[in-house]
Amino acid sequence: MAFPKVAKIRQKFEVESITDVSKVIEEQFQTVEANQKIKPGMEIAITVGSRGIANIDLIVKSIAEEIKKRGATPFIIPAMGSHGGATAEGQVEVLEGLNVTEETTGCEIRSSMEVVEIGETSAGIPVYIDKHAYHADGIIVMNRVKPHTDFKKDIESGVLKMASIGMGKHKQALALHTYGIKGIRDMMPEVGKVAIANSNTLYGIAVVENALEETAIIEVMEPKEIQERERELLRRAFELMPSLPIDEIDILVVDEIGKNYSGTGMDTNIIGRIRVLGVEEPEKPSVKYLIASNLSEASHGNALGIGLADLTTKRLFEKIDMKAMNENVITSTFLDRAKIPIVLDSDRDALTAALRATWGVKDEETRFVRIPNTLHIGEMIVSEVLYHELKDQSNIEVIEEPTEMTFDEEGYFL
Repeated sequence: MAFPKVAKIRQKFEVESITDVSKVIEEQFQTVEANQKIKPGMEIAITVGSRGIANIDLIVKSIAEEIKKRGATPFIIPAMGSHGGATAEGQVEVLEGLNVTEETTGCEIRSSMEVVEIGETSAGIPVYIDKHAYHADGIIVMNRVKPHTDFKKDIESGVLKMASIGMGKHKQALALHTYGIKGIRDMMPEVGKVAIANSNTLYGIAVVENALEETAIIEVMEPKEIQERERELLRRAFELMPSLPIDEIDILVVDEIGKNYSGTGMDTNIIGRIRVLGVEEPEKPSVKYLIASNLSEASHGNALGIGLADLTTKRLFEKIDMKAMNENVITSTFLDRAKIPIVLDSDRDALTAALRATWGVKDEETRFVRIPNTLHIGEMIVSEVLYHELKDQSNIEVIEEPTEMTFDEEGYFL
């Protein structure tokens, strides 16, 4: 069996980005703080989730500085549902993996899985928030607004989700996920609205990123504005979102999966696979076989999303913390996402198996793509047949011409 030759290419995106994060946050606070909600002596909670957000440590530090300027004391609450093994210690570890620490942000982290019930929705769903947030004098609900990996609607992943499943911790995640996709798609926004209305929420802060995963928009919002502005910002996030330049792929290799790249380990919008009961699969990209090669250290063994792959490696499999992964997937109820695919000794063995299963396709004509992860898809490796399809496109830059595929001594891609 002969492996296809491969080339390295780069997608060129038209992007807008923020060059001075601290300055933008300062300007945003100057605008909303005309009414001086933040007063000396207040203790104010800042929500921080488990997602990979560009400049997250600087964003949190800058928010904390604006709070301190006004004589108040900021502190961080991990707001991430059941992530981190649904433990207070595990959630602090997740933040550390994102470089969000007391040293980098200049404010205390108060982590607890204890919550307080503060109301219920029109459907009778109880609404919870973190006990430290509940006892704070004010809350700033901060999150990235982006397309969700489980469903499509006018409110997806953003500030309202942070106010609900994030601040409500494991207990809120269980309450919503009990209803499956309906819970997070249809019920989650109202839970978020009730949480904001019945707590000391001062502001929402939305972050939107561009196709290069750079900070493009930071907006501080009054509580009453959050729902409508989030709808508008989600539309903008869709416009800025990157995608693979190929719709039909025989074999896709993702070098590293992990919670720091996507809540599902791999962004379903990038790989074209959702695998949730009752949710239609995307039309593109169409991937015959997906190989997950490794698990990020920042995931702390949580390999949720491995079930989106067809093959994986012994290296990844041995890093899985079954307790952390199972806690997360059972809470979500989307069980397919933690199913273990075929485990092979190396990338070479996994690729060999996938090539054998691409019926009727000659090895040298395989439509092969390799990406570092689903968060960073600017640069990628493509097979020679795709190289010839893409090389003359205006948005494609050739970095390396086609050459033989190479592996290290253990059979993993270099």
